[in-house]
Amino acid sequence: MATATPKPQKTSRADVIAHAGDMRLRALRLPFVTNALLVIAKLAVWLVSGSVSVLSEAVHSSVDLFMTGVQFFSIRAAARPADHDHAYGHGKYENISAALQALFIVGIAALIVAEAIARLRNGVTLAHLNLGIAVMLGSGVLNFFVSANLARVAERERSPALAAEAADLRADVWTAGGAAVVLIVIKLTGLAILDPIFSLIVAGVIAHSAYDLTARAFVELTDQRLPPEDEARIRAIIEARKDIFVSYHKLRTRRSGGGEFIDFHLQMPGGTPLKQAHDLSDEIVLDIKRVMPLAHVLIHLEPDD
Repeated sequence: MATATPKPQKTSRADVIAHAGDMRLRALRLPFVTNALLVIAKLAVWLVSGSVSVLSEAVHSSVDLFMTGVQFFSIRAAARPADHDHAYGHGKYENISAALQALFIVGIAALIVAEAIARLRNGVTLAHLNLGIAVMLGSGVLNFFVSANLARVAERERSPALAAEAADLRADVWTAGGAAVVLIVIKLTGLAILDPIFSLIVAGVIAHSAYDLTARAFVELTDQRLPPEDEARIRAIIEARKDIFVSYHKLRTRRSGGGEFIDFHLQMPGGTPLKQAHDLSDEIVLDIKRVMPLAHVLIHLEPDD
């Protein structure tokens, strides 16, 4: 007796969002652990060396650690399914988190500037430079690999929270490497004044990183359309079936959190049965979701006349 093959179950958008949330939370575990270790190491080196460059790096890593914790909560909130009060879901919690992270980083940059100016006024005394150089180089190498991995996950999952975290860690790579170079130069020349001067440069790099994060977060909070290349992919998917429909228009796109929102009008030949038109719109939606799994697609069907 033949056994019927069960039909594959259709995955809901809520399930896809929940899965994406799990992937993003797993991706944050590694930077959380590495930042915790780096904070401890850098603070210990600062206490024995007195280097404000090392202190600025310790503060930067402390901010990263704190904001990684914030990202955990924002991603959990963003992964919640749509409800009565949030019919479009909770994706923008990630954008809000990224914007808050950027503003917090600006405050930390200001504290570093204040400490560097104080050292310039009161003089600089450094010790145990070899230890500081080793920790800074190790920090840069570690964050390079962690940030590269996080950037790949952020691109794949289209997550602004993970993108913000990856950008922050990339800034750490440059500042840690710069701190190591400065400490090497100080060791060779004895010019301890370079330490607070470099800290001011680090503060500038941190502030610039915060500006980039804020710009990206607010672009999505203001519902700016998707990038041209994304809209081109959507149009190509729609136009692949242009022999069935008459035309389409009023394409609108935006991104919220890690998901895209897409809607447009699709004109069908007059007299087309409703089921046929509906089946076509379902096929287009599925084609879009194959390249944008978190997309929410709404198609308004119209007769040609």
